[in-house]
Amino acid sequence: MECLFHNEVIRPQKLDSFLADIRQRMQSGFQPIAFFGTSESLIYCFLGKTHELCLYCTPFPDPARYPSLSVDYPAFQIFERELCEEFGILPIRHPWLKSVRHPSGNKLSIEDYPFLHSDSRLIHEVGVGPVHAGVIEPGHFRFLMRGEVVEHLEIQLGWQHRGIIPMFCKGPLASKMLYAEAISGDTVIGHGSAYCGIVEELSDITAPASDLRMILLEMERVAMHLSTLSALAGDVAYIMGQNLFAALRTTVINATLSICGSRFGKRALRPGGLNYGISTSLIKDLKAKMQYCSVQIHDTAEAMFANSSLISRFDDTGTISANDALSFGFTGITAKASGIPVDARMDHPVWQYPGFLVQTESSGDVYARAHLRYMESMQSLQIILNLLDKTDPEAPCYIGLKELMPNQIAVSIVEGARGRIVHIAKSMDTQKALWYRVVDPSIVNWQALSIAVSQEQISDFPLCNKSFDLSYCGSDL
Repeated sequence: MECLFHNEVIRPQKLDSFLADIRQRMQSGFQPIAFFGTSESLIYCFLGKTHELCLYCTPFPDPARYPSLSVDYPAFQIFERELCEEFGILPIRHPWLKSVRHPSGNKLSIEDYPFLHSDSRLIHEVGVGPVHAGVIEPGHFRFLMRGEVVEHLEIQLGWQHRGIIPMFCKGPLASKMLYAEAISGDTVIGHGSAYCGIVEELSDITAPASDLRMILLEMERVAMHLSTLSALAGDVAYIMGQNLFAALRTTVINATLSICGSRFGKRALRPGGLNYGISTSLIKDLKAKMQYCSVQIHDTAEAMFANSSLISRFDDTGTISANDALSFGFTGITAKASGIPVDARMDHPVWQYPGFLVQTESSGDVYARAHLRYMESMQSLQIILNLLDKTDPEAPCYIGLKELMPNQIAVSIVEGARGRIVHIAKSMDTQKALWYRVVDPSIVNWQALSIAVSQEQISDFPLCNKSFDLSYCGSDL
């Protein structure tokens, strides 16, 4: 069962050594990147901190149980629940051992789900979803209420059972770009980049056109942040911000359209590089559009964040403490808004970002998450402009793929708009993957929404929810 990871031989450990090594790493500042079981009857654990990654594995325990890591390190809670759901391996003393994507007892009925209840006559329940007022994906929110105050929120996802991940192991791995792009429809470039990184690492090649890949990724980040800012403005009836941010988002995604023929970036990437190059005239046009967006976003955001009625709704609403952000291993805007400087562009860079600094806020509330989206948008636009200045339109945009190196593990980490996107795979032979895993940042961050709305008015739930702007489909793979 030996395999190679970053040219190191990885051998399965005994369970006690496996857990002890994980605990030792966690005490020295590491965080879980992924923790999962595979068809090899092995449990893998990827841990990481700035510029460091480590991998441990152990055979499935017999009997199928082990002391839960979540008791001391809550960041493992969602991973241990997935492992239990998929392979029946019980984490003893797990504080919240509920299903992630499948209802209790494998029955396809919400009535069987063991929601938390209260016998108090002062508490009532409010259910929202899975069918919502807007045209959005399904998710169920169950509130325990004391009057208008939320005492507890339980989130149930997994309504679609899309089955995307098993498709990566059927047929040649290098032909699965369409599945990567479908993981989360607004994160096509983020997940596409992570998938390409897996194939290229297993093929031992370095793809050209990294500047254009970075440009597309940063444009996707700006578009997603502007979409969230528009919706947040609309939630508090600040119509000017809602309309202007929505129009600016359209400008950005239309710029993506001019590169690859898709406003969401579909078909732009492929393992080995890109499907499309970029001309001198298009570079000039993109620079003009990004400069225009930079000025307009600045002016619109400065006006919005000076509006007293908006600030009164954003300030001290839906707060996540730095301690909770660190303990639960939150990522992306969710963590950075609480002062935790986690960003894969700094911690695990795929490409070089000269002079890059992680933007953070400290208050951890709706205001912090909204303002951070504005700051990151401005930063990303500057990155795009810098890259356009040095992009060579004559440079090659594709290199041919080689066969996969058999029995190798590859990990690809990309900073998407929601946070750290992780793809992990093990090659079976020169064409196929033995297994493939995806950790979308939303699966880690949904717990933050439950924490944020506790002791808040239920009327603030839409505002809190949109400030995180998490993916339903990214949690149902």
